[in-house]
Amino acid sequence: MSFALALLLTAGSAVAATPPPLPEEPIPSVGTLPDSYPKHWVLVHDFNFNAILDGKVVVVDTENLAQPMKGVVRTAQFGNLLYAPEKHEFYTAETFYSRLTRGERTDAITVWDSRSLQPKGEILLPGGKRQQSVTYNGLFQFINGKKWAVVANFTPAQSVTVVDLDGRKVLSEIDLPGCSQFYPTGARGFTTFCADGSLTSIQLDDAGKVASSKTLPNVQDIDNQAQFQNAAFAGQTAWFVTFGGLLKGYDLSGPVARPLPGKLSVGTAEGGQPAWRPGGWQVIAAGPTGLLYVLMSPYGKEGSHKDGGSEVWVIDPSSGQRTQRIVLQGHSGSIAVTSEASPHLVVARAPGDIDVYDAVSGKFVRSLGATVAASPVLITPVP
Repeated sequence: MSFALALLLTAGSAVAATPPPLPEEPIPSVGTLPDSYPKHWVLVHDFNFNAILDGKVVVVDTENLAQPMKGVVRTAQFGNLLYAPEKHEFYTAETFYSRLTRGERTDAITVWDSRSLQPKGEILLPGGKRQQSVTYNGLFQFINGKKWAVVANFTPAQSVTVVDLDGRKVLSEIDLPGCSQFYPTGARGFTTFCADGSLTSIQLDDAGKVASSKTLPNVQDIDNQAQFQNAAFAGQTAWFVTFGGLLKGYDLSGPVARPLPGKLSVGTAEGGQPAWRPGGWQVIAAGPTGLLYVLMSPYGKEGSHKDGGSEVWVIDPSSGQRTQRIVLQGHSGSIAVTSEASPHLVVARAPGDIDVYDAVSGKFVRSLGATVAASPVLITPVP
């Protein structure tokens, strides 16, 4: 048989073996998400360090290995996000420039439908003041039963803008000299921590103006035991961990934050080089039963507080005892605990992988891989 004939016969066999074409798909093909998100879903904030202009929050199904990404909400230019499931809405605090990286600046809160993930409105923020910084959960918070929100400003003067989310309008701006990040307090207010170690609790009137203000001095030792500012909420108690491993709780149910008595810590362990310390971005989380989860590193030292960790230590604040040490699959930066009846610990690893553990037994369950976010910095459980 000639070489040319062999090629023809081979080509003919290949044509005969070609599978039929795939069925045509309608274009566009747009799905929707459920009215109520399952409690094993989480919201992963992708800061996207390599292209910060294109930050986003990803809706993630932690049980779905084949397709964990359920949808994406854009959060432009150091954006922040809040979720109100009872209203089926997301709110993103964002900043835009008319020429992408320059030009006229617009700060706004964008309102998104949580089912279609389409924008449905916006509230313009005046003055070009919105704080553009790395993402923390204390920079954009609900108050007043989620009817209002407060947004951090930095010019570098510090202040907060009070926004009526239901009325889609700005109510007021309140100066907060030397104070940053805030946490909902009382019926209609917030608490902020200040650079001199104090905290200030502010209550607002029905017009969004200051009705009362109270400062408590020396609630933290800034020089020796500064707090991570990511709070873990157990009901209306906000828990913080310090760089050195102390646990500090604040009752935020009344008009003024009340520091909880007693001295709690994450404890100690052998093998520190030089010491076990908390480390990471979202370094503390609270489970639905009130247990606290803290991301820990054996390489803790002065200045290591953002370096991440390799274990999660579980502390029962009611007894002050550490109940468990969970060894992670790899070096990790952020943790959260789902609100499921059988909760899961969700962990963001340094390369972008999202791992899931049984929050009760500590057993590794699955990894979603680096499939949903380039730079996952915050994880928000679905309430």
